[in-house]
Amino acid sequence: MEPVNVTLALDTVGDLKERFTASVTPDNATLSEDLLQFSSNTNETTAVERDPKSLILAVCITALYSAICVVGLLGNVLVMYGVVRYTKMKTATNIYIFNLALADALATSTLPFQSAKYLMETWPFGELLCKTVMAIDYYNMFTSIFTLTMMSVDRYIAVCHPVKALDFRTPAKAKIINVCIWILSSAVGVPVTIMAVTKVTSNGKAQVMVRDNVSGFPEPDWYWDTVTKICVFIFAFVMPVMVITVCYGLMILRLKSVRLLSGSKEKDRNLRRITRMVLVVVAAFVICWTPIHIFIIVRTIVHVNQNNLLVKASWHLCIALGYTNSSLNPVLYAFLDENFKRCLRDFCFPSRSHMEQSSFSRVRNSTRERLNHKVSRFCT
Repeated sequence: MEPVNVTLALDTVGDLKERFTASVTPDNATLSEDLLQFSSNTNETTAVERDPKSLILAVCITALYSAICVVGLLGNVLVMYGVVRYTKMKTATNIYIFNLALADALATSTLPFQSAKYLMETWPFGELLCKTVMAIDYYNMFTSIFTLTMMSVDRYIAVCHPVKALDFRTPAKAKIINVCIWILSSAVGVPVTIMAVTKVTSNGKAQVMVRDNVSGFPEPDWYWDTVTKICVFIFAFVMPVMVITVCYGLMILRLKSVRLLSGSKEKDRNLRRITRMVLVVVAAFVICWTPIHIFIIVRTIVHVNQNNLLVKASWHLCIALGYTNSSLNPVLYAFLDENFKRCLRDFCFPSRSHMEQSSFSRVRNSTRERLNHKVSRFCT
């Protein structure tokens, strides 16, 4: 009797597509796990030669990923260096920015491996890197949105509850919160690390997959697959964005009703500037991550033709947009925050910075000497 093929699909938030094909006969039932990339042809009997359009798409993705990797990795490393190197940068807000830069740097560091996978249509790096790349993708997604949520809560407390902010908004407590964010993200990251494996398909190519026989999901698999993706969408996107929206809504009302928040124009100007920077960073995250989340939800409830070139291109562009956010944040810091801009200038042009400091010191010493001379003449 001919077997009946049943296909169950599970999508990650990244660019990894898992398909589990079960061949069921009246006599026995066997389960074979076969990962197919979203950009691959679902029919393995097609010609071995690669479609020229698919190759062009892979080359474009590789070029885009390369640019994102260079800008994101270098920029986020500079951000972390600035926070660690300069004492004045060790504020509560900058501690959260360090955490965000760490997650973004890890995410962009995986792009060379993913680019090679697209070009070669196989995963040549082994199972250890398979687990690492998949875990980093999930850690980045959860730690980024949780950190941005805490940054928004931090700004809300600073603007609306300045007295409480003195106790809550300290670098030490920000570090503790960052550690808690990584622990919370491990609830997803660790299981993904355990379940991620490589699989050699019938055409001899290695692919990345998540084993369903380890997850322990009860039957039916398709139901729990859908529930998982909806839960990720709700807890890793919708709820944090709602919290962020409420925080900034209350802050806007506060800023409109009070002319001076801290009693000092200079402090008030800095408070508004930092709040504006955090708002722009949050808005950039929402803009960059909304398409991929919506794409996954649509694919969950609606049948999508995976072989359509437009669908493939849209899918990869959504993924690239999510990674673009990781390289965009350092650029936003450099444009919106004077301290980060100064640290970046000191790092890139250390000799000029040293000359400016020396010139400033000479002017200050000269002014001090003139004042001392005038005081001594007045006293005599």
